[in-house]
Amino acid sequence: MDIGVTVGDDLDRLASSPAAFDFVELGVGAGSLPPESIDPDRLDRALAGRDLMVHLPYSQLLTSYAPEVNDAIVAYQRRLLEAAGDLGAEKAVLHATSADRDDVEFREVAADQLRRVADAGREAGVEVVVENVGHQHRGIQLSVLGDVARETDTAVCFDVGHAYMEGGNKAIRRFLRSHGDRVSHLHCHDVRRRGDTHIPVGAGEVDYEGASDALGEFDGTVALEVFTDDDALLCDSAERVADHLGAEW
Repeated sequence: MDIGVTVGDDLDRLASSPAAFDFVELGVGAGSLPPESIDPDRLDRALAGRDLMVHLPYSQLLTSYAPEVNDAIVAYQRRLLEAAGDLGAEKAVLHATSADRDDVEFREVAADQLRRVADAGREAGVEVVVENVGHQHRGIQLSVLGDVARETDTAVCFDVGHAYMEGGNKAIRRFLRSHGDRVSHLHCHDVRRRGDTHIPVGAGEVDYEGASDALGEFDGTVALEVFTDDDALLCDSAERVADHLGAEW
C-alpha cells in the first residue's frame, strides 16, 4: 500500500511536500494546471523519485443532456488523460457528477460517459478512478455510484470525508461493505458535521477504525487530502491512516 499527498495545482508545493510520501496527486486541467504546460524535467525534479497521480478538473461535469456536449466532455478528458499519461501519471481521479443525478433514466447516460472516460484512460495507460462527491448538488449519490462503477468496470476513489458528509459513518461502512472490492484509491481526511472538512485525521468525527474493518484488506493507494502545509500534521495523518489499515509508513 502506497501513501501520498494531494498538492492542488502547485508544482512548488509538490516539490516541497515531504519526501516520505510515495506519490503526489496533482490537479490538472481547466481551473488547475494544463498538463500540456508542465515541463517534464521540472516535474521530474519536483517528484524526486515519487510517483505521480493526477486529479482531473474538479468542476467539470461528467454529463450533459446534449449528446454533442457529452462527446466534447469525453474528448476533453481524453486529451488530459493522454497528456497525464505522457507525464507518467498512474491514476487519474474523476469526480462522479451528473447534469441531473435524480433522473433515474439519465443514469444510463452517466454510466456511458464514465465508461468512455475510463476507456480513454486505459488507452492512455492511466487508471481512471471515479470519486464520490454525493454530498455536493451535482454529485452522484453513494447508493448509485457503486452500481455504476461496477456496471462500467471502473475503479473507485473512495473519499472517506465526502462519504461522511453525505451520510455519516454508517454510509462509509455500508458502501465499503458492498463495493470495497472496487476501491483502488482512497482520499483520507477528517470532517466535522458543523462543516469543517479536510482537517487532519483524528481531529474530526470519521470512524476510521470502522471504515477499515468494512474495507478489509486493502492494497491500493491512499492520498491524504488534508488542507495544510504543516508537514508534521500531514505525516501524523499518514501514520494514523496506515495504522488503521494495518500498514507501516
